[in-house]
Amino acid sequence: MQSRLLQIASVLAAVFVSLVQGPPIPAEGETNVWPVRLLINILGYATLVVPAALLIKYLKKINYKEKGSGICFPVVKTCVFGDEVGEHKTTDQPAPLNITTREPSTFVSGIKLAFCAVGLQVSYLTWGVIQERIMTIEYGKTDDTPGEKFGNSQFLVFVNRSLAFIVAGLYIAFTRQPRHGCPLHKFSYSSISNIMSSWFQYEALKYVSFPTQVLGKACKVIPVMLMGKVVSGNTYEFYEWATAGMLSVGISLFLLSQGQSGKHAAHDAIDITNDAAGVVLSGFILMVGYMAFDSFTSNWQGQLFKTYKMSSFQMMFGVNLFSCLFTSVSLLEQGGFFQAFAFMASHLDFAMHSVILSICSAVGQLFIFYTISEFGPVIFTIIMTTRQALAILLSCLIYGHPVSAIGGLGILVVFFSLFLRIYARTRKTALAKQQKPIPSPNKV
Repeated sequence: MQSRLLQIASVLAAVFVSLVQGPPIPAEGETNVWPVRLLINILGYATLVVPAALLIKYLKKINYKEKGSGICFPVVKTCVFGDEVGEHKTTDQPAPLNITTREPSTFVSGIKLAFCAVGLQVSYLTWGVIQERIMTIEYGKTDDTPGEKFGNSQFLVFVNRSLAFIVAGLYIAFTRQPRHGCPLHKFSYSSISNIMSSWFQYEALKYVSFPTQVLGKACKVIPVMLMGKVVSGNTYEFYEWATAGMLSVGISLFLLSQGQSGKHAAHDAIDITNDAAGVVLSGFILMVGYMAFDSFTSNWQGQLFKTYKMSSFQMMFGVNLFSCLFTSVSLLEQGGFFQAFAFMASHLDFAMHSVILSICSAVGQLFIFYTISEFGPVIFTIIMTTRQALAILLSCLIYGHPVSAIGGLGILVVFFSLFLRIYARTRKTALAKQQKPIPSPNKV
């Protein structure tokens, strides 16, 4: 009996140690199935989501908004029910009517546009190069010693979201923001989908080449349209569906020319199977997962913007707040922080790359908001579409990804359809403005 108890105790101790230390980082050649990692992450998020969902349901059932009281009531009300915008009326006086605003000169506008374009290109091109370096190249590899890859994608998501959360918080603390009244828990929906889309994006680089991933991002307009029709009931013009079809043709040509999805995926990735078919299948599923979650994120955030009239920085703060919370809890449960910090201690260049990745992500988001506010979404889309083309070129030059003639044709089709889409949308907007009736001067 005593020996039996000792065996049970040893098993429980082993389980406890494994929970504290987290799953071991697989050595080169070991099987490390990404669906298992995905399931573990989801279970980690569920430890927060499920109790919170039950609590919110209970508070609404007992009508806590009307009956609640105490020190915690304002916090609970903000998180579950939201604030009443009417309770926070501003005392700002309207600007005098005789004050006129001067339009900036063409030279000043050109300088601002160049500043935005260079900022976006530098931020996200650097981010792309560092992202591919972290996920596809071994650290510490020499002629005498084998290297090791960093495999914890969730930690990279946490690092990026943490800095973005700090930047958004500082901006909100020192600037005047609108009162939107959105319940805080509604940010968690897009936070979860944003975490998942980023995780799928990082994991996909283990199985597909970076140019393939960039083209997949360029084609995410297709799932965005489908998700918009399902979530928001949006309708789309013929040119939007036509250019979406061209995007599908272009990405198909590129993927067919790739064969084994790039040299890194074919030879270095740890996957379900060692054959090329398994690599391609995993890469395809991960890219579809990325586009699906990212499509939901943009549509859900669009609904919140439309309903509650919040600022972009308030959205950035709320989403990244929950992202930091979810990822930190999951990493603590899995022991991911211990693994990541141990990897940093062994490879200081990885620590530097992680910091640069986070800075580029946060600075890039600031440039996004500034560019859209100054020049509108069309100019921003043109800049970012150009960035995608430059990212593919830069990746091929630095990491040596081969692109065949058919693959090059696919890339041209993709970006031609993107610019055609921008042109058609701009032309439609201009025609709508021309057809808008001019009010009669006799009418008050």
